[in-house]
Amino acid sequence: MSANLNTEAAEAESSRWGAFSQPAFTVIWAASVVANIGLAMFDTGSGWLMTSLNASPMAVSMVQVVTTLPMFLFTLPAGALADIIDARRLLIFVEALVTIFAAIFAASVSLQLATPAALLLTAFALGAGGALTAPGWSAITPLMVPRDDLDNATAANSAGYNLSRAVGPALGGVVIATTGIASPFWAVAAGNLVIIAALLWWRPKPKCSQGLPAERLTSAVRTGIRYAANNRHLRATLMRALAFFPFASAYWALLPLVARHQMNNGPEVYGLLLAMIGLGAIIASLTLGWLKAAFGPDGLGAVGTLATAAALVLFGLAHETALAFCAALLAGASWTVVLATLYVSAQIALPDWVRGRGLAVFLTVYFGAMTAGSAIWGHIAGMESLSTALFIAAAGAALGIPLTWRWKLQTAAGLDLTPSMHWRAPAFKLKVQNDQGPVLVTVEYRVDEKDRAAFLTAIEEMGYERKRDGAFAWGVFEDPADPGRFVETFLIESWLELRHLRERVTNADRLLEDEVRRLLTEPPKVGFLVATDRPRRARRRAPIEIAPPPVATAAE
Repeated sequence: MSANLNTEAAEAESSRWGAFSQPAFTVIWAASVVANIGLAMFDTGSGWLMTSLNASPMAVSMVQVVTTLPMFLFTLPAGALADIIDARRLLIFVEALVTIFAAIFAASVSLQLATPAALLLTAFALGAGGALTAPGWSAITPLMVPRDDLDNATAANSAGYNLSRAVGPALGGVVIATTGIASPFWAVAAGNLVIIAALLWWRPKPKCSQGLPAERLTSAVRTGIRYAANNRHLRATLMRALAFFPFASAYWALLPLVARHQMNNGPEVYGLLLAMIGLGAIIASLTLGWLKAAFGPDGLGAVGTLATAAALVLFGLAHETALAFCAALLAGASWTVVLATLYVSAQIALPDWVRGRGLAVFLTVYFGAMTAGSAIWGHIAGMESLSTALFIAAAGAALGIPLTWRWKLQTAAGLDLTPSMHWRAPAFKLKVQNDQGPVLVTVEYRVDEKDRAAFLTAIEEMGYERKRDGAFAWGVFEDPADPGRFVETFLIESWLELRHLRERVTNADRLLEDEVRRLLTEPPKVGFLVATDRPRRARRRAPIEIAPPPVATAAE
């Protein structure tokens, strides 16, 4: 059975069901919820199993470390892969590998052969699978729903994830208590089979060729990193993320110990704590629009961070279930508020051509901070106590608000990042191959003396855009012998990269270029110089001449 999705016809029809009017989206959404419930049960089981195998705080926190470390290591290459290859095939392949790993470990747990090392290895494998598939899931959503339903689809995906995080941990805790510790690990394998079946059933509409050769993986990764480094809006979001996630990771890493040792409870309570975090996330999702309208993105990020700090303090004080449940509700709601605010801030700063890689950079920072934070809080809890580690994390989260306040969120909301396609392709008499390069681009400007300061400010801003889209060794030079004459120069890696750069220029970039042009006394003159293919010659070393020894004379 197959589903041939026709998004063009879907765009012509509006439905009160939004994204769920598309059969492919509905089926894959439902399968994803089932798979995520299995994964949430695995997270519950792995944390509880480690407290049985090795109850030291460092060992328990290492479960969180090895789960998030792959997201730090592999998300960026996965984002590049999602931009240049078939995302659906990538998802099927990776999910199949994850199913095999999960089934092997579930069998070892059933046979009572599980060890801490095997648990950490399996958690790492599942984390690697999540890292490799995260950008792919983002990439296939526009293939399943019309453009007008993308917002609805994103909200539905978020609600489905939060639903699974609410149901899965509670179900996992009950299953562990009633049927044994191996059940959650079999559940994740079964859930993955469901999502594989849904992806095999779905047949997306083939993509139209862009006309240019696809980027190589290494080049695509470099492009994503370079773009993130030169995109000021995305950089601001990353700085705010670095001030939040390392401290918020404390309760994720230490919650199994809070439930087992600080509260002296069993797996049911631990599962319910995770379920309350999921419930708090659902409540926050339903009120997110109202909260954003009331506080704005920066205020909402600050409020969410303060609420997270309060939840950390409550976890440190919790010895009874009522206080711990309140802390979990607050933690889940505040986590969702901050994560959604930061994620939207990153997403709106990215044009379509680099969205997978740009979001992968954000996720790399997110999970890198989570990985480092989990290891640090486990170490501190082992040296001091659980409550001390949680209190320090709360203080760090609160302190991060004033330290990073100058980096504002969602500042790219008013920018038009659609391709402008206003650059003309240069015409050469000689044929230039795609791999030839580097290419030296020169642009000569004529500026009136009274506009010199405004021009230099605008051209500096344009330099960020050039470097963001593929230029390096950028610079602007003034002719001291001819006042008002400026020359901008930059290098592009290859002729193909220059052709890609032409398609990356957005309407927002065009507005800046128009601003520069208004300051000129005549149109700019653009030139392209391509590096020549110099034949390699064997370097001949000049013979070393050794002077003969001086001849003694009769006088000597």
